[in-house]
Amino acid sequence: MDALNHFETRNTFLLSRLEWLAGFAVAVTLTVIHWGEIRWPVFIGLFVVIDAIGYIPGAVAFRRSRTGDISRNYYIAYNIMHSLLTGGAVVGLWAWLVRPEWALLAVPVHLLGDRGIFGNSLKPFRISFEPKKDRLFEEFETACSLPASHAAASATAPADSRVTSRAAGAPDASTVRSSADAARHPGA
Repeated sequence: MDALNHFETRNTFLLSRLEWLAGFAVAVTLTVIHWGEIRWPVFIGLFVVIDAIGYIPGAVAFRRSRTGDISRNYYIAYNIMHSLLTGGAVVGLWAWLVRPEWALLAVPVHLLGDRGIFGNSLKPFRISFEPKKDRLFEEFETACSLPASHAAASATAPADSRVTSRAAGAPDASTVRSSADAARHPGA
C-alpha cells in the first residue's frame, strides 16, 4: 500500500495480481512465439529448479510437522528461489556465461505465474509456510471491508463504544497490525 503500511486489501491484492498476470501473459506469449527455438531441457530445468530447491523441501517439512512450525531455512530458500532479483541474476548470468536464449523465459513464466495465477509472493517467517489465513490479517480484512461511514464513525466514537463493537465481533482498525509489524513486535 505504501512505505509504512505493508499490507494489501482484497482489492489492491487483486489489482497487483492483474499486473503480475500481464507480465506472465507477455512471457507466455514470447514462449509460444519462439516455441521452436527453445531448448526444452533447459527451459524445464530452469522452471523446475525454482520449486525443487525453494518450495518442495519446505512443503514436505510443513506437512510432516504436527504444529506447522518449520525451520526459517525453508522460508529463506523459498524467498531466494522465488525472488525476481535472484531470477534476474540467474537469467543475466546464463545469458552472459552460456548464451542468451529463449529457454530463459522459464524463469519469468514461473515467477510471474506464481504471483499472478496463485497469488504467491515472498513468505514472511511469521506466516504459515502453506496458505492459511492469519488471524491478525483476518481482523484487518474485516476492518477494511466495513463501509467508510462505519469506519469514520468508529474512529470518532468514544473508546468504550469501540470496545463494545469489538466485543461484538467488529475489530477496531487501530488494533489490526500488518504481519511485518507483528513480526517486529510479537505479543504487542
